[in-house]
Amino acid sequence: MNREEVRRNVIRSTVSGYVRLVVRMGLGLVTFRLLYQGLTREQFGFWSLLWAIFGYGILLDFGFGYAAQKRVAELMVRQDWEALSRVLSTIFFFYAGAALVAVVAGVLGSDFLIGLFKVSEASRASFRLVLVVFLVGIGLAFPMGIFPEVLQGQQRIMAANNLQVVSTVANFICVGMVVWFRLGFLVLVVLSLLCMLIPYAWAAVLALRAMPGVRLRPGLFSRRALFDTGRFSVFAYANTLSNVLRNKTDQPVIGSVLGVAAVAPFQAGSKVGEMFGQLTRQIADVLSPTAAHLHARGDREALRDMLIDGMRFSVLAATPLYILMAAYLEGLIRVLTGVREPGPEMVLAGQLLLFWYYSLVLTHWVFKRMFMMAGQERRMMWQGVGEAALNLALSIVLTIALHSIVGVALGSVIPTCILGWTVLWGWAAKEAGLGRWALFRRVVLPAWIGCLPMIALAAAFRLQPWWASGATTWRVLGEGALVGGAGLVGLWFSAFTPDDRARVMTKLGGRFTAATRGQTA
Repeated sequence: MNREEVRRNVIRSTVSGYVRLVVRMGLGLVTFRLLYQGLTREQFGFWSLLWAIFGYGILLDFGFGYAAQKRVAELMVRQDWEALSRVLSTIFFFYAGAALVAVVAGVLGSDFLIGLFKVSEASRASFRLVLVVFLVGIGLAFPMGIFPEVLQGQQRIMAANNLQVVSTVANFICVGMVVWFRLGFLVLVVLSLLCMLIPYAWAAVLALRAMPGVRLRPGLFSRRALFDTGRFSVFAYANTLSNVLRNKTDQPVIGSVLGVAAVAPFQAGSKVGEMFGQLTRQIADVLSPTAAHLHARGDREALRDMLIDGMRFSVLAATPLYILMAAYLEGLIRVLTGVREPGPEMVLAGQLLLFWYYSLVLTHWVFKRMFMMAGQERRMMWQGVGEAALNLALSIVLTIALHSIVGVALGSVIPTCILGWTVLWGWAAKEAGLGRWALFRRVVLPAWIGCLPMIALAAAFRLQPWWASGATTWRVLGEGALVGGAGLVGLWFSAFTPDDRARVMTKLGGRFTAATRGQTA
């Protein structure tokens, strides 16, 4: 692909990612509330821990997911099907073996895990069965998870997004059936696993059809291919491990220190931050395989321009959303959970984690995702490992010291802010060919200047004496629409460049013209 084709593919993929998120977030809101109110607090806490364990399953990835994405992007440029067959066969069957070992270990250690999370005596037997079924399902899904990565390496992120939409809709229907007909906790787990497995299988079909010369066979497993791919994947794995320790240790730390029941209020407070994170990482996810493609071509200028534009548009998208969610966090928690009055701990933890996700947007996501694929994997590894170790240590110490879920949130915020601004920001500025302050003026400052009108309007709503701002769902929606609208207007006139506005208007005009022609044809 040439530069213009790369740019168009990035835009299409980003748009499809946001369409996927609209579906996922809309149905996810309802699904979360159904589960929060349809399960007991212990069941909901255990459900959250199960998916935290699934997050730890990525540790068995050993970095080969990133490696597959990178190698597919590189080898498809040359159409080297023989080499690609060896690479993908090696990764797939390595995953299958690793999954088998992990499932056996998990099943044998299931009694220990149930005891570790302080499950009540009445629920031990049923929860152990649920855990075993979950581990077996994840073991089946693990090697199939390579195929969405292959689709991304093929620059077919739209196809991967469409499959995730299907998975989300199917999971929503299944959760609704389980809650409405009271089918039980075990049925819920089985149906959720099927909603993940079936789209993975279809991703395999789509990915292999686009590579007619590629074959997946045990006989193509190659120790040399494993070693060659592993030279990159060992750094990618260390980075993945650090991300898991940074992002997925909250629930286990809370469960082991405060008890499994304390996971539920933490989840309620952190859910808004998780939604924010999902909405704001789309550009970074799209740029990752594109960076591998540009790096393989040796186009450093295009890579540098994409880094600056990627960071700028990520911050433009994230800043008004952060302000809006921070201003109406309590109302959003009520909408998500049905809780009438969120507790102070829940709200404070939610604010801290929302700020943490925004900090990741500013300093981490675009730069790290791009340059992990563009020759900087070794340095990324050391930065990520250091941050993750500090995160885990602070989370444990502060949770024990404060005996509160707020300790975990603080343990995430502190190292991300310190290392993000002292290490990653200067590194990104160097790769962009700018100074630290010049990059800040280019990427961050315009977004906050453009958002000043929405900050003023949100403050006016909070301070006015006539009604309780954000006290009901309709007030959250109504006030939020006005505040968000003020933010969009401010960004349009203050943060968007004339070229940005011209491109947007051209795109909208082209779509309007096409729609009009379709109606008159």
